[in-house]
Amino acid sequence: MDRDAERGALLERILEAAERIVALVPARGMDDGSRSGERSVGDLAFHLFRLSAALVDAMDRGRLSAEWLEESRPPDLMDGRAVARYGALVRGRVTGWLEGAGPSELSRLIQSNEGPLQGHELLERTTRHAARHLLDLHAMAERLGLGPDPLPADLAPLPSRDT
Repeated sequence: MDRDAERGALLERILEAAERIVALVPARGMDDGSRSGERSVGDLAFHLFRLSAALVDAMDRGRLSAEWLEESRPPDLMDGRAVARYGALVRGRVTGWLEGAGPSELSRLIQSNEGPLQGHELLERTTRHAARHLLDLHAMAERLGLGPDPLPADLAPLPSRDT
């Protein structure tokens, strides 16, 4: 399996694990944060899914908009199951795009606020970003007493140049 396929498969597992965790969160727990000033459980889960959808948006449009990464959780995503359903849609979209992408797709240059990025690099950065948020989401669910399953070791954050 090549590096892009490995990253894509890892991103899919991260999204699936995030779906399982956030589905445990009742409506009353969605606005709980880990510490003052940090994202709530619901906002963090939505952000994890939205940044993953932004990967496909960027690959389709040739640009990554910072605004996509700053979007707020819509008011209709009131409980964990609703956010998990959104996550399932994102996972399907990301997986489908990666399965259909030809070898040259991830070689394209994507414009971002930080300058141009190759699609390969954007996939790697997205996977690392999602992995970090998955660990945070898991810890928040534990603090809420929701008893999420332990995360597999391969879902730990990837080494990062930009953290």
